[in-house]
Amino acid sequence: MAKLYTGISQKLQQFIENQKIFFVATATADSRINLSPKGMDSLRVLDANRVVWLNVTGSGNETAAHVQENPRMTLMFTAFEDSPMILRLYGTARAIHNDDAEWQQLFPLFQVLPGARQIFDLTVELVQTSCGMAVPLYDYVGEREQLNTWAMKKGKAGVKAYWEETNHVSLDGKPTHFA
Repeated sequence: MAKLYTGISQKLQQFIENQKIFFVATATADSRINLSPKGMDSLRVLDANRVVWLNVTGSGNETAAHVQENPRMTLMFTAFEDSPMILRLYGTARAIHNDDAEWQQLFPLFQVLPGARQIFDLTVELVQTSCGMAVPLYDYVGEREQLNTWAMKKGKAGVKAYWEETNHVSLDGKPTHFA
């Protein structure tokens, strides 16, 4: 049932663009595995082997800590409506911060989201599809606005203070080199 590809086809890109949520998994050799849901129209397919996604402020910053030590990253998409399918993108990633030159090239690809802290740039090395027939059907109701509202109330200085307080080390004590 599973099929492997060397890149993202137009058909798979359309599938990715239709999804409202995706999941990110990272780990170092000796850390906990981090698996996080992402949304907010924060992902762009740049070509068959490159995807970027805008990471906004969260309670932790595990992904940033992990990719510095071990750049492996898996993104997973699944159909919650229409035909069943699971799509995984396997590759190596790096974090781009707002003081990096590439930020100015990539950030305009996204809708401005308050609390944006990194762009992850994933070089896709392997693409896998599988059936997804056991994934239940769900109806999309809308985006949650609580995180945007929280970041706007905090303001840039308040968000930066939050990053310094909570986003500088992972659960396993690994530095994020951020904040």
